[in-house]
Amino acid sequence: MGHVLVIGGGASGMMAALFAARAGASVTLLEHNEKLGKKVYITGKGRCNLTNDCSLEEFLTQVPRNPRFLFSALSFFGPREMMSLLESTGCPVTVQRGRRVFPASEKASDVTRALSRLLDQAGVRVSLRTEVASLAAEAGRLRGVILSDGGFLPADAVVLATGGLSYPATGSTGDGYRLARECGHTVLSPRPVLVGLETREAWPRDLQGLSLKNVRLRVAVRPAVSSKSSASPEPRSEAGKKARKAPLFDELGELLFTHYGVSGPLALEASCHLPEESENVSLLLDLKPGLTPEQLDARLLRELGTAGKKQVGSMLETLLPSRLARLFPSLCGLSAALPCSQVAAGQRLLIRDRLKALPLTLKAPRPLAEAVVTRGGVSVTEVSPATMESRLMPGLFLAGELLDVDAHTGGYNLQIAWATGALAGQRAAERV
Repeated sequence: MGHVLVIGGGASGMMAALFAARAGASVTLLEHNEKLGKKVYITGKGRCNLTNDCSLEEFLTQVPRNPRFLFSALSFFGPREMMSLLESTGCPVTVQRGRRVFPASEKASDVTRALSRLLDQAGVRVSLRTEVASLAAEAGRLRGVILSDGGFLPADAVVLATGGLSYPATGSTGDGYRLARECGHTVLSPRPVLVGLETREAWPRDLQGLSLKNVRLRVAVRPAVSSKSSASPEPRSEAGKKARKAPLFDELGELLFTHYGVSGPLALEASCHLPEESENVSLLLDLKPGLTPEQLDARLLRELGTAGKKQVGSMLETLLPSRLARLFPSLCGLSAALPCSQVAAGQRLLIRDRLKALPLTLKAPRPLAEAVVTRGGVSVTEVSPATMESRLMPGLFLAGELLDVDAHTGGYNLQIAWATGALAGQRAAERV
């Protein structure tokens, strides 16, 4: 019986250990925390949005980074398989809005307890508070791991599933990147995704805590300003012009104003589409996406016509939440106390245009410590998508957030961890 070591007791590590054991290997799961699944406990604000009940093709549209790499893993162990696995061990699940899947109890602890039971039933040896210092290789093949206390654990295969750098309070240290580099892997610089967006403008903090539903957020790169002598010619083809104007992100949803800028589902999803350099990125917020500019202008004409001596700030409460309505005139260069009867045609059009495209300037995404997921990590070009085995180091398998793959909110990232872990564990066991 071959021996498989799994480094990391998070979502992908637990799944790797389970599938390796079920495939007949002797398995030891090493975790440096005091318990397994520490990050799983806090997902979905403690409710654990564990997957999304969608088809494979639908799933891949929610993965902006290297989606095709996941085809084999998700085909092997998809959302339906994850739901069935939990229900088979006494953890029923429920499908909610957006096809998000949660444990029926809405307690993340029930998911980790269910997986712990499965690991115990499969005969997996779990070693907590165990840190790996390095991987031990001989003649170009892994032979085991060296622990931080100097001890050596032999293995026929090793699954590296240590996670990324998001949520450091859960024990995410980035050690897996170092271990992968030691085996020759390229590690792309970790960056935060599914994270709030800081803006250069200060006014969002005046609306801190205000949530807007059914608004549209558009994110685009502003054209670089250059001198005439160095200016690049405009693209001549229609395709070139469209490519230049195409937004990085353009979606409808919910947005939250914060002390630093914006957050909420729209901002978090938009963060998955940002370029590495964010200094020329602009945000445009459509507060009335259900109305065309012409319809909105007609609505404003009607509201202004019936408001009489009422102030503009008060009139706007028919269109916006009161806090935003009081602030909005200043964003148009107007006084909130301006009587509606004195609003000129040009001022009305300015209000209309700001309602349809309220500009913000991105300063930076929030730091990795606040991110739900880490972008970057081990280059997927160096990992076999069919097995999750390293192309550089035979016997080494990689899974989960350690890989350079990330997705939108909605249970997709956890499913990526379950799927890549399951495939890595299965193939590791078959190899040994």
